[in-house]
Amino acid sequence: MSPPYRVRRPVDPLTLEVPLSPDIPLDPSTPGRVPAICWVGPRHLAGDDGRLYDTVADTLTAMGWTSLTMVRGLREPQEAPEDRQVVRSTVLHLSPDTLRWAQWVLADEPFLLGDLPIAWHVSAHADTSSPLAQWSAYFTPDIPGEAIADFLVALDARRHPATPFGGTELVLEAVTGHGWLLDIDQPHTGAMDATFTTHLSYGTVPPLIQDGDPQALTRDELDGWQAWAEPVLGGGCLWAASFSSGVPHDLVAAFARSVSTTAPVLRRVLPESTRDRLLRAPAI
Repeated sequence: MSPPYRVRRPVDPLTLEVPLSPDIPLDPSTPGRVPAICWVGPRHLAGDDGRLYDTVADTLTAMGWTSLTMVRGLREPQEAPEDRQVVRSTVLHLSPDTLRWAQWVLADEPFLLGDLPIAWHVSAHADTSSPLAQWSAYFTPDIPGEAIADFLVALDARRHPATPFGGTELVLEAVTGHGWLLDIDQPHTGAMDATFTTHLSYGTVPPLIQDGDPQALTRDELDGWQAWAEPVLGGGCLWAASFSSGVPHDLVAAFARSVSTTAPVLRRVLPESTRDRLLRAPAI
């Protein structure tokens, strides 16, 4: 199955002792909010709790990555700092060996993925002699932050972040081990959850996905992993992720394993499009 989108520029906690239930009432005065923090599942429909930056940034800080805030804007003579007009702002997190980095680019919205703005852009290269990234991965809002964090933990643990390892079976085994189904038409390159809501597919990457190959922006034959959640068929994506051709399969498998896990996550804020599909249990 091909992703229902193209890229374009814009104009584990332990098993619960309390069973999850879809019947815990939500506060009608605050749509999408749980009256208190709750365990919710499945993870792939649980959203990012409105904390996507914090969840990922906390993980990067714990691993010793350095963060830099880059601000570009317009400044008039005699203008006070607080009145400066910010045109572009990104937060760059850099690993200690400088071989891998993650950028929070949501404020910039450099391009869209599935009609959703890119929030995190992760890249790596083989050595520091070249400033060019060997591969890139892109994540939109409402991807569970835990899944991006697990992807980055796996990336940080790699001695050589750009060296290929394993094949596509690593990714498929990661999700089928959690009960996902192989795509009946493309069993070697695609899978989906049991409700046919969230999909994982290996095929031609959308345009503008950056890779180590300088022709990656224009070539159509490069393959990579795409993942997306579409709660209502034809109703747009809740989230989307795209991995360029050079992203090692074991790193994609780390993301896939995390996003497909049956382990619940703590949430205060639920996505409007999936709140009725989520099982909930109060956090005790």
